[in-house]
Amino acid sequence: MIRAVLFDFDGTLTAPGAIDFQAIRLRLCCPSDQPILEYIDRLDPQDQHRALDILEAMELEAARRSRPNTGALELLLWLKHIRIPFGLLTRNGPNSVYLTLTTFKEISARDFGVIVTRAEAPPKPDPAGVLLAAARLSVDPREILFVGDYRFDVIAGHRAGSLTAFLSNGKPLSWIPGDPEPHYTIHRLLELKSIIRPRPD
Repeated sequence: MIRAVLFDFDGTLTAPGAIDFQAIRLRLCCPSDQPILEYIDRLDPQDQHRALDILEAMELEAARRSRPNTGALELLLWLKHIRIPFGLLTRNGPNSVYLTLTTFKEISARDFGVIVTRAEAPPKPDPAGVLLAAARLSVDPREILFVGDYRFDVIAGHRAGSLTAFLSNGKPLSWIPGDPEPHYTIHRLLELKSIIRPRPD
């Protein structure tokens, strides 16, 4: 039984395209085959501090452009109505997340049972953020559905023992051999309504 839903942020709860990862890579001189946070983590302390400042500035710039993904507000309001707690797990820093959430109108940061950013847990695909969210929601990780639009979301969910849903946003799936398969594949967020059952009274 799904007792809580955990969402990725960029491209999942927010509409794809607000954050330009290619532009960030160019600014940081990050190779295309390396994840940005992992690349920064390998820099020496002075360069690491500079890179994190650039990353946060570009995340904040993207946050000002971000808007809720199609169906995101309706889905979150529905989860709230049927009393299924929901949370957020992202590789972003907290400042850009909370700024973006001000654009969600009927939903605010207070409606989320938990918000976990890179400031609180190792970034996905490490499962630590999923496990932390489960603990804060007082839910067994096996009863969480983790929804995301990237392979790291599916990997992190599987490693934590959670159910996973891959959101394609209408684009073809792209996997690396050896990646775990998501338990569900959806093309739009509102398809989750057919997967999640309301809690019994």
